[in-house]
Amino acid sequence: MTDLAEGLRLPTNALDYSILVLYFAVVLGVGFAARASVRTSLDFFLSGRSLPAWVTGLAFVAANLGALEILGMAANGAQYGVYTVHWYWVGAIPAMVFLGLVMMPFYYGSKVRSVPEFLLHRYGRSSHLLSSIIFSVASVLIAGVNLYAMAIVVEALLGWPQWVAIVVAGLFVLAYITLGGLSSAIYNEVLQFFVILAALIPLTVVGLKRVGGWSGLNDALTDRYGPNFTSAWGGTGIGSQNPLGANWLTIVLGLGFCLSFGYWTTNFAEVQRALSARNLSAAQRTPLIAAYPKMFIPLIVVVPGLIALVVEPGLGTEKSGLQYNDAIPLLMRDLLPNGVLGVAVTGLLAAFMAGMAANVSSFNTVFTNDIWAAYVKTGRPDGYYLLTGRVVTAIGVLGGMGTAFIASSFSNIMNYLQTLFSFFNVPLFCVFIIGMFWRRATPAAGFWGLLSGTVAAMINYFWLYKGHVISIPSDQGANFVSAIVAFVFGGVVMVTVSLFTAPKPVESLAGLVYGTTSPGMAEPPAAGDEAWYRRPALLGWGAIVLAALCYVPFSL
Repeated sequence: MTDLAEGLRLPTNALDYSILVLYFAVVLGVGFAARASVRTSLDFFLSGRSLPAWVTGLAFVAANLGALEILGMAANGAQYGVYTVHWYWVGAIPAMVFLGLVMMPFYYGSKVRSVPEFLLHRYGRSSHLLSSIIFSVASVLIAGVNLYAMAIVVEALLGWPQWVAIVVAGLFVLAYITLGGLSSAIYNEVLQFFVILAALIPLTVVGLKRVGGWSGLNDALTDRYGPNFTSAWGGTGIGSQNPLGANWLTIVLGLGFCLSFGYWTTNFAEVQRALSARNLSAAQRTPLIAAYPKMFIPLIVVVPGLIALVVEPGLGTEKSGLQYNDAIPLLMRDLLPNGVLGVAVTGLLAAFMAGMAANVSSFNTVFTNDIWAAYVKTGRPDGYYLLTGRVVTAIGVLGGMGTAFIASSFSNIMNYLQTLFSFFNVPLFCVFIIGMFWRRATPAAGFWGLLSGTVAAMINYFWLYKGHVISIPSDQGANFVSAIVAFVFGGVVMVTVSLFTAPKPVESLAGLVYGTTSPGMAEPPAAGDEAWYRRPALLGWGAIVLAALCYVPFSL
C-alpha cells in the first residue's frame, strides 16, 4: 500500500477535531475503569471468563472490523465488484456458526487460554511451540497492517505526518490494553463498533443518493464493466472470465472452506473474545451473535467501494493517481459535511485501533502463556506473568510499528491479508480439524502437517504464482489456490505420518476429539439460558438461512 493521493485532504475544522479528542478521552477512560478488575493474569488475558454473550459477540465482530474490513473490503468492492460479498456470506457466516456450534465446546470446555494451548493438549509440545511462534509472527504482521494503513489515511486526510499517526494510535492502544487488559480492549471494541456504524451508515446513504440509488449504481456499473460485475455468481463457471479471477469451485473451497474456516475457527484474535465469556453457553453464542451484524456489513463497506467507482471512474488507474484503497477516503472528502466528517474520521481511526488492539491482545496472551511461561520462565508466581503480559503488550505495539511497512508493496491491503491467512491460518485449521475428528492423528503428524502446509502455501504463492510457473488471473485467485494447496498438502502429510507413528492414548483425548467429553463440556445451562434466543443451535441455523437469503438480490 503506497501513499494515498494528496488531493484527498479533508476540510476538517474545530468541531471535527473536538469529536476526535472526545473519542480518545473515552477510550482512555474505559482503560482506567477496567484496570480495577485486573487482579490476576486470567483477568488480564481473558477478562476472568466473566463477560456476557452480547458484549463478547459485539467485540467478536468489532475485532475484525479494522483495516481489513474498512479499507480492504471497500477496495475489494471497487476492484472486484459484487463478488466481494462472498467474503461475508460464504466466507464468514458458515465458519462462525461452525465455531459456535462445534468447536467452542472443545475450546471452552478444555479451559485453555489460547488456541495454541489446545494443540499442546491434543498433539504435544512440538506442535504447540510451532503454532505459538507462527501465530505470534502473524499477529504482529497483521497489527502492522492496521497501523500502517491508519498512518497513510491520516496523513492524506488530516495532514499529520505518518510517524505522528503511528505513535499517537500506538500509544493509545498500548495505554488502554496495558491498563485494563482484555476487558479494556473488549469494551472499547463494543464502543468502536457503534462509532464505526455511525461513520459508515451516513457515508453509504449519502453516496447512494449521489449516484441515483441502488438502481442508478447498478446501471452505471453494468454499463461500464458488464453484468457480471454486479452479480455475486455471474461468470463464475469453470473456464469463465470474471474480475475476481476465480470460479465457483475455488470460491467455495478456497474462500468458503479453507480461508474462511482457517480464519474464523483458529484465529485467536477472534476466539479469545469467546473464551472470555462467562460460561459455555455464552461462549458458543459469541460468534453466533456476531454473525448477524456481520452479514449486513457489506452494505456499509462493499457498497461504498462500488459507489466510489462511479463517483471517480479513474479509481485504481495510474492516470488518476488514486488506488482502490482510496475508495472510503474519497467519499468522505466529497460527500460529508463538517461534524459528520468528524464522526467519520473518528470511526475510521476506531476501526484501525480495534483491529490493532485485537491482534496485540491476542499476541500478548499467546507469547506470555504459550512461549514465555511454557518454555522460557516456567513455574513463576501469577503476578510475574501479569507483569510479563503488560511488557509483552508494549513489545507487540512496537513490533506492529516495525512491521507496518511490509504492507507497502500491496496496493490492495486485502490481498496482503488474505495471503497471510493462506500461509498461517489454513494449515492450522487443517491440523485442528483432522485432530478434532480423527483419534488416530498423532503428535508427529500435528507438527509436520502444520509445517508442511505453511511451506506448501508459500511455495505455491512465491514460486509457482509470482514466478509465473502457473497462470492465475488475480492475487485473490492465487490466495484461494494457496489455501487449497495448504489444506490438501498438510492433510496428506498428516494422514501419512499418522499411519507410521504412534498416537496418544485414547484416555488422554477426553474433550479434545469429537465424540469424547470433558467435565467442562458438560456444564449445565446457566439460569435463563433456556430462552429461545439463547439457544446456540437456533441462532446458528437462523444465521445460515439469513446469509443464504442475502445472496438473492445480489444474484438476480
